[in-house]
Amino acid sequence: MSNSLAAWHTSSLHDVSTVQGEGWAVVNNGKLLRRAEVYGFDALLTADQNLPFQQNVARAGLAVIILRAPTTKLEDLLPLAPRILSALRGNRPGQLQYVY
Repeated sequence: MSNSLAAWHTSSLHDVSTVQGEGWAVVNNGKLLRRAEVYGFDALLTADQNLPFQQNVARAGLAVIILRAPTTKLEDLLPLAPRILSALRGNRPGQLQYVY
């Protein structure tokens, strides 16, 4: 995920962190979901389209929001911002949402 998107999102009403910022860049998806849950995150935003096929999101203790954009560059992700915020407002643990 773009650090620029995280910087933009920090100006919203949510606390935001990146995998890189947490030092979790080498953590695989299954461990990443568990670690994010243990550390109290409510949602995981990702561009990884394969995550729901690799992990049981319904059992996760946090929501997973998958972003669909041409790239993970800020200029491709910013148009998704209103829908990202909407998805975050309505998230529930174990819920999978797509934003595009």
